[in-house]
Amino acid sequence: MACANCEGLTFFLTYSIFSAVLGMLQFGYNTGVINAPEKNIENFMKDVYKDRYGEDISEEFIQQLYSVAVSIFAIGGMLGGFSGGWMANRFGRKGGLLLNNVLGISGACLMGFTKVSHSYEMLFLGRFIIGVNCGLNTSLVPMYISEIAPLNLRGGLGTVNQLAVTIGLLLSQVLGIEQILGTNDGWPVLLGLAICPAILQLMLLPVCPESPRYLLITKQWEEEARSALRRLRASSSVEEDIEEMRAEERAQQSESHISTMELICSPTLRPPLIIGIVMQLSQQFSGINAVLYYSTSLFMSSGLTEESAKFSTIGIGAIMVLMTLVSIPLMDRTGRRTLHLYGLGGMFIFSIFITISFLIKEMIDWMSYLSVVSTLGFVVFFAVGPGSIPWMITAELFSQGPRPSAMAIAVLVNWMANFVVGIGFPSMKAELENYTFLPFSVFLAIFWIFTYKKVPETKNKTFEEICALFRHGNGSDTASTHGQSESTTDIEIQSRSGGNERKEQ
Repeated sequence: MACANCEGLTFFLTYSIFSAVLGMLQFGYNTGVINAPEKNIENFMKDVYKDRYGEDISEEFIQQLYSVAVSIFAIGGMLGGFSGGWMANRFGRKGGLLLNNVLGISGACLMGFTKVSHSYEMLFLGRFIIGVNCGLNTSLVPMYISEIAPLNLRGGLGTVNQLAVTIGLLLSQVLGIEQILGTNDGWPVLLGLAICPAILQLMLLPVCPESPRYLLITKQWEEEARSALRRLRASSSVEEDIEEMRAEERAQQSESHISTMELICSPTLRPPLIIGIVMQLSQQFSGINAVLYYSTSLFMSSGLTEESAKFSTIGIGAIMVLMTLVSIPLMDRTGRRTLHLYGLGGMFIFSIFITISFLIKEMIDWMSYLSVVSTLGFVVFFAVGPGSIPWMITAELFSQGPRPSAMAIAVLVNWMANFVVGIGFPSMKAELENYTFLPFSVFLAIFWIFTYKKVPETKNKTFEEICALFRHGNGSDTASTHGQSESTTDIEIQSRSGGNERKEQ
């Protein structure tokens, strides 16, 4: 039976989601903001070094300092991401997001005052703190949204996470051009603007309800959960939502509040955990962050002028926003697994084209444009699937008990991979030159095969149904047996809820 009170978006649900995804906008902004002002930041570091030590800094050392500024963000992200589960259980999903803005404001202030204080260490510290803030956001925001969204809108609303990330990226790229803030005086302001999403969220989020799932299952506050649901659904008939949560709670009674070690050691939960981890790796090792962090220098090395390279980078941001918008309605129509396969397959093809364009750019003048078109195609397919699905599917694969620990592990893995790509790509580019994208092509092929073989479809399934897929498919090919498991699950859930109704009568 379809959920009568889950038909559409209500004003309050929209407001709550908008308030929460400001955290993901923060993440997108700080991922992209370091790209355009690369030369300005390097000039600042050269000046500071010369003033301190009375000698010029070597080109190699300046590159190392800059890659520290880029990748220390990911080290903070690892710490924040891994603390997300603890924070979500200790302070609640909404409470955790509110507290996290203290870090957002501190990090933004440190980065904004870097030039005034004449210290690049302050930039590193600010990037680290804003990294912790963004790591917590990547754990807390998808968790909050997946828990307040009605079942039939969960996929589309989960994609809003990625939409906010791409808008943040585009915003940082547009503001980072030379005509706006990409100047020697403007770049500290550009980095300091990260204070805006944090302040805006502090103003908007207090009005939003806490996650009803957290209130009912974790805190056992049923009346508060009902009240939160009534506000979110704009309806007083919330029994179906409550019953779905109760079914999830009953199924998880034996393993509520699962610790990270218990999660890793559990034979039932290990398959979804492995899927969650590989999905996160498929996002980061696809090569997308090499494009996002270093696209300007990538385009310049393919033969474009600096100005054209910066505008091509803005094109990347615009296409990501556009394609994420396109993927929102597709998410609940086509399904997570199908879109992820399309995304990885398309990225694989375009990564090969990028390599070809690099190889023959010396022979044919217009090849630099093929490299730009291939990079844009690569980004299009990233936005279709791997951009949003890993965040969403990790929250969907687990029920309330293990979800915080699972999100913490998945986010830690995502940020570790992010760090590896951020710090390793410049050396890889110097070593492999025109073949830079080949390792990513190999990874994409491996991730496509894994998704095809192992990842189940989670579209329109309750958390309890998804858990049952792994109970039935344990030790076998989950993706191919999930149809059979689904029917068994439905019978199991119906008989269980029917039994409970009889008990209540």
